Amino acid sequence: MPSPVLFGISVAFGLAAWGAVAWHYIWPALRERSSPGNLKPILLLHGFRFLGLAFVVPGVVSAELPATFARPLAFGDLISAVLALLAAATLGSRSGTVLTWVFNTVGTADLLWAFYLGSRVSLPDSQGLLGAGYFILTDYVPLLLITHGLAFRILLRTKAVLPSTRKLSAI
Repeated sequence: MPSPVLFGISVAFGLAAWGAVAWHYIWPALRERSSPGNLKPILLLHGFRFLGLAFVVPGVVSAELPATFARPLAFGDLISAVLALLAAATLGSRSGTVLTWVFNTVGTADLLWAFYLGSRVSLPDSQGLLGAGYFILTDYVPLLLITHGLAFRILLRTKAVLPSTRKLSAI
C-alpha cells in the first residue's frame, strides 16, 4: 500500500479513535464540571505541546526533514503550549477569557497549518523523514484537534470563563 494512503489511514483512525474517546468519556466528564473548571483539563493537556519541538531535534527526526515544515510546526506548538498554560493560569478572569480564545484559535490554526505545510513538502510520500515524530502526527495531533473542538464547544455554549455579570455591575 502506498505511504500516503497509510499515513492518511493512520490520521483518520487517530481522529476516529480520539473522537470516540472524547464522545464517551472526555465530553461527559467536562460537561459535569463547573465553569471555568471544565476548560482547565484541555488547557493543561495542550501545555504538553512543547512535544512539537521534537521536529527540530536531530535524531528524533531525519536531518533531511525540510526546515520549512519542521520549524513552523515546532515553534507554533511551543507558542500554543505557552498560550495554553497562560490561559489555564488566568482562567476565570477577563484576561483568561481572551487568552483562552487566543490559544484555541492560534492552536487550531497551527495544527491545520502543519497539515498544509506537510502536504506542500510531500510529507506523506516520505514519512521516514519524521522518525518518531510520525506518532506525534498520527496519534497526538488528532487528540489535540478533538480537544480544540471541545474547547470551542465549551466557549461558545457557555460564558465559561467570564466573571458573572453580577460582579461586573457591582464594580
